[in-house]
Amino acid sequence: MTRVCLLGESDVNLSYELLSRETAREALATYEIAEPFANSVAVDTVSLGSAVSLLNDLEWYLVRFVAEAIVLEPSVSRTEWLSRDLAREVRDGEVPPEETDQRLKVFGLVDGEPVEPLFVRRTQGETPEYDLRDVEETLVVRVSETEFSG
Repeated sequence: MTRVCLLGESDVNLSYELLSRETAREALATYEIAEPFANSVAVDTVSLGSAVSLLNDLEWYLVRFVAEAIVLEPSVSRTEWLSRDLAREVRDGEVPPEETDQRLKVFGLVDGEPVEPLFVRRTQGETPEYDLRDVEETLVVRVSETEFSG
């Protein structure tokens, strides 16, 4: 199963915004909704392709209410998420899965809420420490070359 997770903008209640709108509610109706992080909505899809397709269907809402759209694809990594752009690139065969682990966006987690991302490059298999503030955990998101350098 491939998991899609939407992290809401800080000034909105993401679940309310998505489920109060008919088109988004219909797009999510066949999924069991979870909230793995504060102000997030997550669903399990059958494949990377269906995950990217769902994100495309929700584009209007992503632009307005979502800070980050991330995808957890077990065939790539069981613990590190892919950004939406990188998930699309992997699905389309533009980037091999084994070449996705160098550029990272690492969020600190405070009370289950992602805070202040840190862009880092993994070197020799080591992920640099998150050092923007003291955090309980981190959320690691693999990003595309464009997202990393842009």
